[in-house]
Amino acid sequence: MSAVEIVSFGCRLNIAEGEAIREAASGLDDAIIFNTCAVTAEAERQARQAIRRAARDHPGKRIIVTGCGAEISRDAFAAMPEVSGIVGNREKTLMRSFQSDPVLPSSPHPELVSGSMPQSAPMEQNEAWMLKQVQHDKAVTNDLWGLKPAMSGADHARAFIEVQNGCDHACTFCIIPTGRGESRSVPAGAVIEAVRTALARGQQEVILTGVDLTSYGPDLPGAPTLGQLVERILVAVPELPRLRLSSLDCIEIDDRLFELITGEPRLMPHLHLSLQSGDDMILKRMKRRHSRAESIALIERIKAKRPEIAIGADLIAGFPTEDEAMFGNTLALLDDADIVMGHIFPFSPREGTPAARMPQLPGDVVKDRAARLREKAEARKAAWLAAMVGSVQQVVAERGGTGHAPNFAPVRFDTPPVRGTLVAAQITGTTGTTLLASAL
Repeated sequence: MSAVEIVSFGCRLNIAEGEAIREAASGLDDAIIFNTCAVTAEAERQARQAIRRAARDHPGKRIIVTGCGAEISRDAFAAMPEVSGIVGNREKTLMRSFQSDPVLPSSPHPELVSGSMPQSAPMEQNEAWMLKQVQHDKAVTNDLWGLKPAMSGADHARAFIEVQNGCDHACTFCIIPTGRGESRSVPAGAVIEAVRTALARGQQEVILTGVDLTSYGPDLPGAPTLGQLVERILVAVPELPRLRLSSLDCIEIDDRLFELITGEPRLMPHLHLSLQSGDDMILKRMKRRHSRAESIALIERIKAKRPEIAIGADLIAGFPTEDEAMFGNTLALLDDADIVMGHIFPFSPREGTPAARMPQLPGDVVKDRAARLREKAEARKAAWLAAMVGSVQQVVAERGGTGHAPNFAPVRFDTPPVRGTLVAAQITGTTGTTLLASAL
């Protein structure tokens, strides 16, 4: 076998970028490219473990590492004898990144391409480095914006399309802006062409992805908003059956996007919100830009106009300085914000972030709070799924007889339909985590 293999970790944006990396590296023979994640230390540990396993299983293949993990912890990945080269996160979709000799040296200590973050440096030095990268980013990657946004391959039943990358915010727990750089947006024309490509290859659902999706637009001529982008897609591609949005920052949902979320049937009734905490003091220490009351008020307004919308949310347990009362506010947020898909993360300090320098909670406390939060989230999800038994849901059939309802409830068919088709599904039961269905 002489084809390049892509192994992506983490977010939907990484999934979309995986196909762009495959195209950029199409000239490589016998290589495995690991597109890493750095959202937690555990994500990096899993990538290193997978790299070692791949080296054992495929000793003749070169291993190249890219993505946020390689950008932020380049020294750790460069020190691995299994790694033949590292490509910076901003260069990973450029063909020349995989043609240049320094990327694939024979030395076990590869020289790294430009754009990698300085390691073991104070946060202010990293911030200065990020500013310095702005011109580099534009010189290297602006030719991509407007030409061909990253999108997942035809082997995915649903198409993930990158419309935004990077982040201009400074949440104290998050290292991703350091790995991704400043916010950059893909012009609407390029996004629309990508949507048409997805439809032409039979994909019935498109998911718009980004690092900070709701920050879309201010860097483009005319400063369009995410709501305007969504509206243009729906108007320009009337044959698109289903459009879905990935994670949103609740404070950035403006009036136009609100009206589309609550009134456009082709925009799926599912929101995943980056809430992180239900306590105002913790939100301030995280440097989030919303309050507890604002997040609840938004969800109440949305569900008042479109009650079937399902709410998912990221929540962190055990953030530094969190006491039991503060944690209780986050636990209560599951009910108060009607969250039925809670993504629970035990706090994990990332070197180079302000939160890593704050007073940390004991590990057993963090673990216990995450378990309690997860237990309640799972109970709420189970009750939500049980309420759908007996209904008929339109499901995009995915691998292995699975799929997702419009509200993103996971579905498993008794007899797998043709992958990629939009199927009317009679919901016959639930496992507590997944709906069971028969195709009608």
